[in-house]
Amino acid sequence: MFVWIGFIAVVIVFLALDLGVFNKNDHVIKSKEAGIWTALWVTVALAFSGVIYWLFSEGLIENPTGITPNTAVLKYVTGYLIELSLSIDNVFVIAVIFSSFQIPPLYQHRVLFWGILGAIIFRGLMILFGVALINKFEWIIYVFGVFLLITAFRMLKSDDHESDPKNSWLFKQLKKIIPITTERHGHDFFIKRMGVIAATPLFVALIVIELTDVLFALDSIPAILAITADPFIVFSSNILAILGLRSMYFLISRMLQKFRYINYSLVVILAFVGLKMLFSHQIELPEWVSLTVIAVSLTAGIVSSMLISDKNDEEPTD
Repeated sequence: MFVWIGFIAVVIVFLALDLGVFNKNDHVIKSKEAGIWTALWVTVALAFSGVIYWLFSEGLIENPTGITPNTAVLKYVTGYLIELSLSIDNVFVIAVIFSSFQIPPLYQHRVLFWGILGAIIFRGLMILFGVALINKFEWIIYVFGVFLLITAFRMLKSDDHESDPKNSWLFKQLKKIIPITTERHGHDFFIKRMGVIAATPLFVALIVIELTDVLFALDSIPAILAITADPFIVFSSNILAILGLRSMYFLISRMLQKFRYINYSLVVILAFVGLKMLFSHQIELPEWVSLTVIAVSLTAGIVSSMLISDKNDEEPTD
């Protein structure tokens, strides 16, 4: 219990420093700044693998399956890379949401900050619920496996990034609950006009991002649960990846067109994890196999995006 309290306390300190010190004043996040923060978050997350090793070697955390410290580290790193790779798809959607609701770059970090804070709470609940299901009902892992395969197939066949959030069912339902205005007032989420409190586009974007993240968690959490059902490894790897999502967004959102084939990498990863769940009781794959599949898939998607020219970008010839 003390380990959980300590980890959550550290996360809260990170968030407080983020908004209260380093980003106290609204400003546009440049690529250089985003790159530095992304590198910092990745370093912190990978360095935390040392903490995982220490916790399991010293027996400071519950270990019902009796995994070794080295195995725990491999499972943590694999889970972190899965969540980090699936977060790339989330970046595409966030960019569409900001564009649809015309959120200026000056205020995007503030929206993402509160979005990440809510995501931590919701994902924590979903992880505990998912781990409890797997521990109580072993057959639920097959349900998760099929779900991931269906998700991979839908991702392969559809293009969700082109949809307009303003036409979504979610936005229409939100308009029925609270008054919404198209007027912005700095970084405020609400404004009061003629005695009526209305939500600004910043708050609407926040809610849409928040609930969209819940939908993404339905994919990413079962994917990590395919690697391990240890709640602390699942939670810590997931949260540390989410903490770096904001800086990752500002780093790669300006290069989205260059990563047009990364979607296929995510399809491969989801399909692999889904199959691993379905055959988990028949085939036990070493952790390095999962790491290799994830690394190769992401590398192939990035390299293909950089080397293969887009026909739409080619100038027509007379």
